Parts: sequence; structure tokens; C-alpha cells
Amino acid sequence: MSNKDSKQSVKRKKVTFICDAADAHEVILMGDFNAWNPKKHPMQHNGNGIWQKSVILAPGKYEYKFIVDGRWIEDANNHQSCLNGFGTRNSVIEMEEA
Repeated sequence: MSNKDSKQSVKRKKVTFICDAADAHEVILMGDFNAWNPKKHPMQHNGNGIWQKSVILAPGKYEYKFIVDGRWIEDANNHQSCLNGFGTRNSVIEMEEA
């Protein structure tokens, strides 16, 4: 058996993050899945006040936030959160294995 055959493939899933920020000029998705890099996942405005960004994630637990016009905010549509090292909270998403 080759190494290729013995490795188990990880099932990654597409996740769409949504932020309702009608008056925003810029919204960025930040999280440990993108090393908290503000250049990785700028969100797209749909014209109705909703911003969205789809990313492909492997199974695991991820922390994230949105930056809305320079302000860090939690995901109002997700009630799962955890305390971060800055004394505020991050939103949490858990991706299960398929």
C-alpha cells in the first residue's frame, strides 16, 4: 500500500459567514482559520445591507469576528462564543467530520 492510499482524506466544507451591517463601508472576516489576517477574507456586500463570505474549512473548532469599518464585532447570528485574550469574546464555529 502506498503512502497516498494510507492517508485519510479530510472532508472540508464550504461555510458562508453573514454579517448584517447596512451602513458599513467595509466588512472583513477575521479568524484563526486565516491567521487573523485582514487581507485574506474581505466580505462582499449584496446591496441589501448583508455582507457575506464563503470559506472552505476542515473539521475543527474555529474562533472568528468581523471587522466592520474598523470595529471588531461578534457574529450576531451565532450565539456560540468564547473569551479571548483581550477580555472580549470571539464567535465560535465547530465543523464536524462528515
